[in-house]
Amino acid sequence: MKMIKRAGLTRTGSAFGGTLVAGLGLALLPDPAAAQAANGSAVTGSVTAVVGTAEGTPDQPVAVEHDAENGTFSLVFENDYFADTDRHYTNGFRFSYMTPPGGDPQWLRDAVGAIPFTGFGGDIRVVWSLGQNMYTPRDTSLRNPDPDDRPYAGWLYGSVGVIAETGGVLDQIELSLGIVGPSSLAEQTQKGVHELISSDDPQGWDTQLKDEPIVQLTYQKSWRALAAGSAWGFAADVTPHAGFALGNAFTYANTGVTFRLGQDLPRDYGPPRISPSLPGSTYFRPTDSWGWYLFAGVDGRAVARNIFLDGNTWKDSRSVDKKPLVGDLQAGLAITINGARIAYTHVIRSKEFDGQDQHDEFGALSVSFNF
Repeated sequence: MKMIKRAGLTRTGSAFGGTLVAGLGLALLPDPAAAQAANGSAVTGSVTAVVGTAEGTPDQPVAVEHDAENGTFSLVFENDYFADTDRHYTNGFRFSYMTPPGGDPQWLRDAVGAIPFTGFGGDIRVVWSLGQNMYTPRDTSLRNPDPDDRPYAGWLYGSVGVIAETGGVLDQIELSLGIVGPSSLAEQTQKGVHELISSDDPQGWDTQLKDEPIVQLTYQKSWRALAAGSAWGFAADVTPHAGFALGNAFTYANTGVTFRLGQDLPRDYGPPRISPSLPGSTYFRPTDSWGWYLFAGVDGRAVARNIFLDGNTWKDSRSVDKKPLVGDLQAGLAITINGARIAYTHVIRSKEFDGQDQHDEFGALSVSFNF
């Protein structure tokens, strides 16, 4: 068994994280004037944004009329069952609520607008999320799993984020607070599901990572329809992205691109996913009552920290030697019907640690709807 001891965070990182926690925490406080204004426009509304479309360019302003919208709910379910496997990143669940347009207070715009190297403005929303991730070794029948295989681990978290779409550019920043270890309830979740479907009971959860509080910050920037075109009733676009994650769960920098081809492409940035992944988003604005698109994307990550491979930060735990470069390749189908978007994404992930015998595959099913 490989045992490790990790160093704590630096004083500078703690101060920076504290500032971010305080700033995003203020987003929880209501703004009475903004709420009153939002309620006063509850019948119909409009927003003028700078967007890229198949018929225009990303820097061409267009007025977008939309019906009343109280917010957007989104549910994402990721599981390796879709690839007929049961190992490594085996399950993820995330439920999100995105606030309606026009209800963000001015102080929030000022706060996120002051974040350097970003472009927060335009259509600003706050996103609340609750999720759980689950990781296991390849052979779950062993009470004492192979020490050279990925350790058992679970992560239970809540998140608050701010997203803003301006000029065909989407900025997303999110702060997640949670727990890794037995308190994540991943063991109970997996055993309960396996009992429900009459599957073998996983045996090695006693070796999982220890309890550790998690503070995680992620930022992604996407340029929608940087290249776009249409012909014969079909439209296509290309959306590159770049971002980073900073925290004791994940620390990495990433970049990649997504391609879409379909009819009546909605103003969105791909279906939502569970981090670490291609970004996607709860945000979407349908252009018609019906539409669909095929999509494919690639994302590369330079990984400095992955607690689910490196082990606990301040305690001895199981661990494996992670690979510093990881890539995701994904493809899928999204359908929009009125104010709803349903999507399936199939993901191939490159090897994440030394000794891993082959790449991983899993699927992601998401449902988002405006109401």
